[in-house]
Amino acid sequence: MNPALATSPSPTPLTDLLGFDPHLITLALAPVFILAMAAEFWHLHRQGCASESARYTWADTLSNMTLAGLYQASDVLAALFTIIVYNAFFDIRLFDIPFNAWTVALLFVVQDFFYYWFHRAHHRIRLLWCSHVVHHSSRKLNLSTAFRQSVTYPLTGMWLFWLPVVLIGFPPESVIFAVAISLAYQFFIHTQLVGKLGRLEWVLNTPSHHRAHHGRNQQYIDRNYGGILIIWDRLFGTFVAEQTTPRYGIPDQIDTHNPLVLSFHEWNAMIRDLRSPELTAGQRLQLIAGPPERARLLRDTQRQGAEQGERQGKGAGLVGQAKVERVKGIEPSS
Repeated sequence: MNPALATSPSPTPLTDLLGFDPHLITLALAPVFILAMAAEFWHLHRQGCASESARYTWADTLSNMTLAGLYQASDVLAALFTIIVYNAFFDIRLFDIPFNAWTVALLFVVQDFFYYWFHRAHHRIRLLWCSHVVHHSSRKLNLSTAFRQSVTYPLTGMWLFWLPVVLIGFPPESVIFAVAISLAYQFFIHTQLVGKLGRLEWVLNTPSHHRAHHGRNQQYIDRNYGGILIIWDRLFGTFVAEQTTPRYGIPDQIDTHNPLVLSFHEWNAMIRDLRSPELTAGQRLQLIAGPPERARLLRDTQRQGAEQGERQGKGAGLVGQAKVERVKGIEPSS
């Protein structure tokens, strides 16, 4: 969620408390992000023995930064619509929630709960995965990977997942602020320099948990969806602890640093799959609303069917040839 959503027409309790517009929190933290990346780069360079997947390269880092710029641009445009929708839902809110320390803490927990479902949906529904796959497409994992975002998030309704929070009664600007803080926190867990953090591993989404989330090892795929808290994964059965070293990337790996190809390759693949003439309407729906691996299963099934048909065709041809040879009095070849 871009912090540069439309500002409120008058000061609010959150604005008064912070002393600046809360929508600007991510921009305010930009220097911190840059300094953190520089520090990580310096440490990795000095260390020398860091894994290849942790090291910064010009191609990967510039690709990540370009994707971040495209994402921010699309989110600014989407904000013109989003803030109108959020305000409309806030006008019909279920409760009038006062602004105090307890409700702010409650907001962060509620927001994190809905973030879990946003993240899980963007892994398990292929239409949404078309956007989120961009974030997972690098074979590397360092702080710059956090900037690897999708220009098409507004199309797949990232903003929709926080509408219930506004409808409950939390002001739109507070919700946007909570989402921005969550995303800012998650920037710092995209690193291989921090090991496990003891008891914090039970409650927080840590670098270790998030490394597992980015792994394409079979045991790590579609695990650890939490934003700040990992408790939702423990509650809903999607938690896995980091054990073996993760191999980063996606199952159908794409080897390019071109930001446009990275942004749209899964959209192109989905459209190509949908154009297959052998598919039923139900199968096309599965390709859109089903899990991403459903496409691979359908492609495998089609390929196996084609290979079986080809074998049957060859078998029928051999039988026909044998009959012709018998009619001609020729001994069939063995």
